[in-house]
Amino acid sequence: MCGIVDTLAAINIAKKRGATVIGICNVVGSSIPRETDAGVYTHASPEIGVASTKAFTAQVTVLTMVSLLLGKKRNVLTQEKYQSLIAELTQTPKRIKQILTLDYKFKEIADLYKDASNFLYLGRGFLFPVALEGALKLKEISYIHAEGYPAAEMKHRPIALIDEKMPVVVIATKDNSYDKIVSNIQEIKARKGIVIAIVTEGDTVIKNLADHVLEIPKSHEGVASLLTVIPLQLLSYHIAVMRDCNVDQPRNLAKSVTVE
Repeated sequence: MCGIVDTLAAINIAKKRGATVIGICNVVGSSIPRETDAGVYTHASPEIGVASTKAFTAQVTVLTMVSLLLGKKRNVLTQEKYQSLIAELTQTPKRIKQILTLDYKFKEIADLYKDASNFLYLGRGFLFPVALEGALKLKEISYIHAEGYPAAEMKHRPIALIDEKMPVVVIATKDNSYDKIVSNIQEIKARKGIVIAIVTEGDTVIKNLADHVLEIPKSHEGVASLLTVIPLQLLSYHIAVMRDCNVDQPRNLAKSVTVE
């Protein structure tokens, strides 16, 4: 995590209460590695932009590796399952390169919705945090209001916002909750919402429902977050550039926060 004052305060509180604190950091010798008991350097090279992208991906990768190792050591994962998931993880760089070849599609969609006033992002399970990241990036660098929600909670509040002017980005890869996310999309279309869906390559069901689909290579749901976040980050980037926003130094944001 980045070296900001509230993160350091949290580390100090945790240590005072006897917790073992592990840091995940990009910069060797920065404040968090000095304050934590142990940790991992992501070695993602300098992050120029205030709105981190590769830092997010690198940190999620480290957390995934830690989770897999703990699962193996606690006998939650068999050796065979562990090796299978590690193999999935090692395929991620190749799959990301495949996604990047579709950048022209992200540009096309960005051009259509660069003047929208609001966006809604929906995801389930592992992919709900990705929806939050997608909404955060759009807010940070394009200054468009965006919110991320668990798709399961769509009917409780965000559904009231949906109309023919509302782009809704739905992370809808093939996983255990696929049928439910399809139902969410049907609800959005019934209210004339615009659906931009992130789907697994070859998906035909959602392709017939959504206004736009962005395909990612098939992967295990445990590593899908590393792939699904790329289209969202690029969509935000292109929208921001088209709106003449400074994507590296968004207004009112600082690279690190040093006061509470």
